[in-house]
Amino acid sequence: MDQQRICFIGAGNMTRSIISGLIHSGYPAQLIQATNPSQGKLTALEADFGIQVSLDNLSAAQQADVIVLSVKPQIMQQVCETLRSLSLTNKLVITIAAGIHSSRYTEYFQQPINLIRAMPNTPMQLGVGMTGLFAPFCLNLQHKMVCERLFSSGGEIVWLDDEAEINQVIGLAGSAPAYFFLFMESMIAAGTDMGMDAAKARSLVQQAALGAAMMAKQNPQLSLRELRENVTSKGGTTAQAISTFEDADLRGLVKKAIENCVNRAEEMAKTL
Repeated sequence: MDQQRICFIGAGNMTRSIISGLIHSGYPAQLIQATNPSQGKLTALEADFGIQVSLDNLSAAQQADVIVLSVKPQIMQQVCETLRSLSLTNKLVITIAAGIHSSRYTEYFQQPINLIRAMPNTPMQLGVGMTGLFAPFCLNLQHKMVCERLFSSGGEIVWLDDEAEINQVIGLAGSAPAYFFLFMESMIAAGTDMGMDAAKARSLVQQAALGAAMMAKQNPQLSLRELRENVTSKGGTTAQAISTFEDADLRGLVKKAIENCVNRAEEMAKTL
C-alpha cells in the first residue's frame, strides 16, 4: 500500500480523522490528496498534515489508485456522476457514506467498480477508531489488503458478512462516541450542579471513562458484568447509583436509542 495514491473526495471531519490516522502511522503525505468544493477545510488539512489538496474532483480522482468517497449521502449521486468519465477498472472505490446500498454506486458510476463500504468513527484520528468493512462484490485480495491497511492505521477493523450489518456498525460504533460524550456531559453537569469546578469535574470524568474502556479492552476474559460487579459493593455508593440507572430502565433506553439509529440508516437507504 506504500505506493498507493489515495484521494479523499470531501474534506469533512471523517476525512480529517482518517488522514490523521494515516499520517500518524507513517503513511507518506505526498501520496494523499483531498478535494472539496471550498478552500477553507483544504487549507487546514494541507497545513496540518502536508497533504496535496485540490478543488477538482475529477483530476484528483484520475491520479489516484484509491478513491475515498467522503461526502454527505444527499450529494453522493451528484459527486459520483462527475466521475463517470473515469475508467475505474483498476481503481479501488471506498465509500464511508451511511444509508446508500452498494448497488446504487454501480448506477451512479454506470460501470462496474471495485467497491468497499466502510463505516469508521472519529477516534481514528487518535489511532483508536473502529471501522466496519463490507465488500459487496468479488474483490481481489490486494484491494482488501489496501483497505485493511488504510483503516487499521487508525484503529481496529472488522469485516462484515452481510451488508445490513453496516447499519448495526453505525449504531454500535460509528455514532457511539456521541453517546459516550453525552453521558460524560451529563456526569460533568451533575458534578458542577453540586458545586465542583467544571475543569475538575471534566478531568475526573474523562479519566474515569478512559480507565473503564481500557479495563474492558485489556480484560477480555472478564464479562462487562463481572467488571461492573467488581466495582460495586453490596449496599455501597456504586450500588446506589447503579440501582438508580436500573430503576430508570437505562438498558431499555440504550436499546431504543441504538434501534432508532439503525432504523434511521435503513430509512435513508430507501430514499437515496
